[in-house]
Amino acid sequence: MTEQRVAIVTGAARGIGAGVARRLAHDGLALAVLDLEESASNLVAEEIVSGGGRAIGIGTDVSDEQAVAHAVTRVVAELGPPTVLINNAGIIRDNLLFKMTTDDWDAVLNVHLRGAFLMTRAVQAHMTKAKWGRIVNLSSTSALGNRGQANYAAAKAGVQGFTKTLAIELGKYGITANAIAPGFIETEMTQATAKRVGVAFEDLKENATKVIPVARTGRPEDIAHAASFFVSEAAGFVSGQVLYVAGGPQG
Repeated sequence: MTEQRVAIVTGAARGIGAGVARRLAHDGLALAVLDLEESASNLVAEEIVSGGGRAIGIGTDVSDEQAVAHAVTRVVAELGPPTVLINNAGIIRDNLLFKMTTDDWDAVLNVHLRGAFLMTRAVQAHMTKAKWGRIVNLSSTSALGNRGQANYAAAKAGVQGFTKTLAIELGKYGITANAIAPGFIETEMTQATAKRVGVAFEDLKENATKVIPVARTGRPEDIAHAASFFVSEAAGFVSGQVLYVAGGPQG
């Protein structure tokens, strides 16, 4: 029997992150469910364990260097060395540029970009030692530009450059790095967007559906399927790619 892979998923207490964690557990990986609140992380971890999997929940601020180091140390001690990393943690602080505060800018860049950097730097040591690794970073269609999201768009575009560089640097160690760029996905974050712009969530979904070629909005499972492929043994010759999972062509 081959040794069980250990995966870390950040921002995994809800939405896309929780969907990816559940899917990877179904695929047979042990899961470290990371999110800001450990109690929320534990709910997803307990669900995985009750389904017969191995998982732990850890409360972590991915933008905090010491918190990241502590979290990865816990993962190694409780599950084993991680060789799969899904950088999904993210927040939104949407506003038009002239209304956007410096704190709004810094908060979004810190979680999305600094967080991905800190987590990857901490975990890659275990991947290089194992001569095998899978890194999947969550970007967004907003990387192509989106009104009211200068901070989020910049962060998600940065994630793509970060991913391609990781692929170049780490490939010789048997590590792949890819990015998934979701379109409209039904999550708490898109619900918050609806509230911010003052429309009912069902109306927001209906309007989005009108311009999506497959005529529906996305669900966390759609992203989880893509992550499952990138993490698989079969995807060893796929690296440095950005996969738009948005129901149609982008760009």
